[in-house]
Amino acid sequence: MLHTALRHGLIGLLLVTPALGAPTAEQRGKAYARANCARCHAIDRRSESPLKIAPPFRTLHQRYAIDSLEEALAEGIYTGHADMPAFELEPDQIHDLLSYLKTLE
Repeated sequence: MLHTALRHGLIGLLLVTPALGAPTAEQRGKAYARANCARCHAIDRRSESPLKIAPPFRTLHQRYAIDSLEEALAEGIYTGHADMPAFELEPDQIHDLLSYLKTLE
């Protein structure tokens, strides 16, 4: 009886463990921001943006409702200055990046 319970417990643990180690949407969004945005924008709660005209991500919610950025990210962000590249994100990337931005509000 105890042996069967231990076996079932071990099988359950093995099934759950990979999900526990998977990165969250917030972690994937932060990784995306670090790889694609941090060259110009501050992507954390404290640092200054390397490019002074680039708003820190922690202040974006003061300008825009974060959820309202979904469409702009899907269609492509284009700005009036040449330093920011035009880019379009895939739906999963948008979800992850918005999830991360919400942690900075």
